Amino acid sequence: MRRFALILYQIFIWAPLSLISTLLTAIIVFIGCMCGGERFFSYYPCILWSRLICIFTLCPVKAVGKEKLNKKQSYIFLSNHQGAYDIFLIFGHIGQPIKWVMKQSLRKIPFVGIACEAAGYIFVDNSSPQAAAKTIRQAEEKLKNGASIAIFPEGSRTRTGKMGAFKKGAYQMAMDLKLPIVPITINGSFDVMPIHSYRINPRKMEIIIHDPIPMDDVRPENLRELTVKIRALIDQSRNTVASGLWEKYR
Repeated sequence: MRRFALILYQIFIWAPLSLISTLLTAIIVFIGCMCGGERFFSYYPCILWSRLICIFTLCPVKAVGKEKLNKKQSYIFLSNHQGAYDIFLIFGHIGQPIKWVMKQSLRKIPFVGIACEAAGYIFVDNSSPQAAAKTIRQAEEKLKNGASIAIFPEGSRTRTGKMGAFKKGAYQMAMDLKLPIVPITINGSFDVMPIHSYRINPRKMEIIIHDPIPMDDVRPENLRELTVKIRALIDQSRNTVASGLWEKYR
């Protein structure tokens, strides 16, 4: 009976409300940013949208560690990637303006893609070293407005609930831009909507913001030292994220 009620709720309430709020947010962000209000419209409408989506899904959210962040500091946020709702948790509950580093394929999503482009989000192109370097330059330009960058270093959502390997691109960016890395642990979103699923399962979710890892003293002298330092940063941040995972996700 409960499952049937959830199906009806998803079809007649959750789906229409989520679709309408997403379209309205995309339109507001696009128009606001194109009219010169990127600093405001790329941030505040997305906070409201993210929180509303979690409310529509009947998912309570617990946020821990926001006090560790300085609102005047730009960061590179690195989070595990459990499910589609990770974006809503980060957008809605860390309290910092964010520019997402996104896959090129996401640019093709109707309405959302052009809104993300107007908001100044960074679409990754790893087709060549020159293209990757261009991504770094774009990120540096966006950060001049006081925004932070959010990346999922696993690259894609987990298929099992367990955390995958972290890729090095985010760490190279942090070192190049000399920005603190902030590890983030997300719990619960895998069960709300796993990869390749469109059915919602109301669950409690949690986002944990860990202590920033400074980059000021990270100055490798050569390629070998650079590789060693990046490997150490990957291990440190991944272990930090893992330390906050619920037992069933470890």
